[in-house]
Amino acid sequence: MVWAYALASVILVSLVAFVGIFTLSVRMERLKKVLMWLVSFAAGGLLGGAFIHLLPEAAGEFGFGAQTSLYILGGIVTFFVLEKFIHWRHCHEPTSKEHPHPFAYMNLIGDGVHNFIDGLIIAASYMLSVPVGVATTIAVILHEIPQEIGDFGVLVHGGFSRNRALLMNFLTALTAVAGAVVGLLLGGVMENTGAFLLPFAAGGFIYIAGSDLIPELNKRVCGEKAVPQLVFLVLGILIMYGLTLL
Repeated sequence: MVWAYALASVILVSLVAFVGIFTLSVRMERLKKVLMWLVSFAAGGLLGGAFIHLLPEAAGEFGFGAQTSLYILGGIVTFFVLEKFIHWRHCHEPTSKEHPHPFAYMNLIGDGVHNFIDGLIIAASYMLSVPVGVATTIAVILHEIPQEIGDFGVLVHGGFSRNRALLMNFLTALTAVAGAVVGLLLGGVMENTGAFLLPFAAGGFIYIAGSDLIPELNKRVCGEKAVPQLVFLVLGILIMYGLTLL
């Protein structure tokens, strides 16, 4: 029964990836005007997710010492290496549907790690009790909606078509199913797994936001046009904080 509840919950969470479908009726010219706002929102969501959710959770459950710091740095270094590997395709051509830029792929990787951890957390909560599992699933869905909106904006800005961005977002979201399966199979060693994965994922989030998304914002818009970027960056952080109050 726990398996059924957990798998049904992560599939439901994965379907949140299609939230970007509401933009399909928007003309591309108008969508381009708000893409940088969505990128800002995604950067704020990643920073908020790392500093407000993942790191406090890791510190509360497992303590915060030198080992946790090493896991954070491990996440940063790992994502740096991944980006170097992806950059073999990088050149100075403009973004297009045929030539997405590497930061879009980095965002997909980071989102995949994040969703995998969500699956682990949902599985662990259902192993405690069904009510706890349901409450955790609702919290994860509320957390995913703003993040998936931002992720969709990042992918479209990075050169993906809207249909492909929706598909890739959904495929990445399915890593939550893998996380739930791994969590249910691991059972008693979940605690040790979380002690590594939470700060590791936080390091990845910090790297993507600080090394990829924020520099992209600085490169594209300056002057008074940067004000909406700041507003949406802060909004992404505030929403992540607001979710802690639920």
